[in-house]
Amino acid sequence: MRPGTKREFVAGPAGKIECAVDAPAGAPRGTALIAHPHPLYGGTLDNKVVQTLARAFLELGYAAWRPNFRGVGTSEGRYDEGNGEVEDLLAVYRHLAEAKIVLAGFSFGAAMQARLVQRAPCERLVLVAPAVKNFPAPPVPANTLVIHGERDETVPLGDVLDWARPQDLPVVVVPGGEHFFHQRLPILRGIVTSNWK
Repeated sequence: MRPGTKREFVAGPAGKIECAVDAPAGAPRGTALIAHPHPLYGGTLDNKVVQTLARAFLELGYAAWRPNFRGVGTSEGRYDEGNGEVEDLLAVYRHLAEAKIVLAGFSFGAAMQARLVQRAPCERLVLVAPAVKNFPAPPVPANTLVIHGERDETVPLGDVLDWARPQDLPVVVVPGGEHFFHQRLPILRGIVTSNWK
């Protein structure tokens, strides 16, 4: 956790949602709402990939909001198979009430953001290792940035390519990268910041 990180709570459909909030040095150009990996497998807002995404967006001038899904940390409620988790994200999205929101997520969180974007317009969608087979994701906007590790053992690259192919959606592949991008987090951060206008 960064020294300047604040904890905020948002009212959600299953109770309060704990959020870690980081602000950029100057006036924010928008807000990035970043979703963490699977709650039942240790996913939290403190996940290293999620923190890396937050740092990338701070560098780009965005405020970064990282909510804990229901039942994680001090967020109330319990795991809801991905249905309630999308509602949690929607509650935070509505709380932000801003025109310039970026949706981003890792693994389970990326699949949830792919669902959320159907109901909540955003400036851009960033999906890292999206779990599109275990949690079927609908088609996403054409400007979506998808990043995946070549050697991902949790979400095979082939599954993501099968999902992206009918959409003509490019996928940025990190050579040698596995699911958690061990020793490749700086590469992940650089891909996000270099693919921004």
